Amino acid sequence: MKTAENKFRNLRVEFHIIQSFPVTCLNRDDVGAPKTAMVGGVTRARVSSQCWKRQVRLALHDFGVKLAHRTKHADDLIVQAAIANGGTEETVRPCAEAIAACISKDTLLFITDSEATKLAEYAKEIGFDKDKVKSADVEKLIKGVVNKAADGLDIALFGRMVAQAATLDIEGAASFSHAISTHKVTNEVEFFTALDDCPRPEEQGSSHMGSLEFNSATYYRYVSLDIGQLYDTLGNEDAIPQAVEAFIKALYVAVPSARQTTQSGASSWDFAKVLVRSGQRLQLAFETPVKLQDGGFLKPSIDSLKETLAKKEKLSGSLFGKKAEFTFGEDETFSIDNLVSSVVDVIKA
Repeated sequence: MKTAENKFRNLRVEFHIIQSFPVTCLNRDDVGAPKTAMVGGVTRARVSSQCWKRQVRLALHDFGVKLAHRTKHADDLIVQAAIANGGTEETVRPCAEAIAACISKDTLLFITDSEATKLAEYAKEIGFDKDKVKSADVEKLIKGVVNKAADGLDIALFGRMVAQAATLDIEGAASFSHAISTHKVTNEVEFFTALDDCPRPEEQGSSHMGSLEFNSATYYRYVSLDIGQLYDTLGNEDAIPQAVEAFIKALYVAVPSARQTTQSGASSWDFAKVLVRSGQRLQLAFETPVKLQDGGFLKPSIDSLKETLAKKEKLSGSLFGKKAEFTFGEDETFSIDNLVSSVVDVIKA
């Protein structure tokens, strides 16, 4: 939804995060190895933007956000809504499949409960006759029904693309870079065996052998939240503070889920520079890998981030557009709750 007046136009919250993990395989490639990338001529550990975005989206639920459904089976949701309204599976299913086919054909689709309910009501209005389903009617219903702030804030944050019905596309307010290590990384291999608790006398040694790859790294993560785009989608200024609060908290706690039971990569942010600013988005490259200092990569990574950001701000001059800046991780009295309230206060001002 595009509004005529948007006082948040071109305003964004930017997160420059340094986060260290011990032995982990946070994000696997097609052969099960930790993902990597070549940056500055050396191999870096990498966690894809899609991987971390999904974990942030799921974490939103813990902070009171009702999530939409990301599914290839939108017809199932329509059927469930119709049955809850007095329909039967046998009567509703063919019509629901025809409606779902208007917006998704065997592709993942973000759909909210409100949308599914409205489409179920539409199915009832046309007597559950699949031959009366019209794509134009389906698109019109979906465009007019959803309050993203109450039912599908994740769609407003992460966007939706509907190839078959472009009018239903929603631009995501949140932008994630791939997280990369600030330093050179070499993946290592763990060899492991498993023993049988109830072996037969003739069986000796291990009952299973295998190997897996892992690494450890200090990552730089860049995330941008476009407040203007969020308002365009939500169309409700009062919903912005709650949305921003839930997003920051989810961003803080979300960790990729790969191999958490065997390697437990449960690290939180070590350091973050959070900027509220207007103008062009600003992501750092860490093109030159940092060198080991004081027994690790954390301190030189933080120093490099602060130094590079300060330089970029000076070079950008008036175009930098900074409204506020907050540093997380240096002052123990400045918690994530303080960060959330500080950012929200600036946005509301």
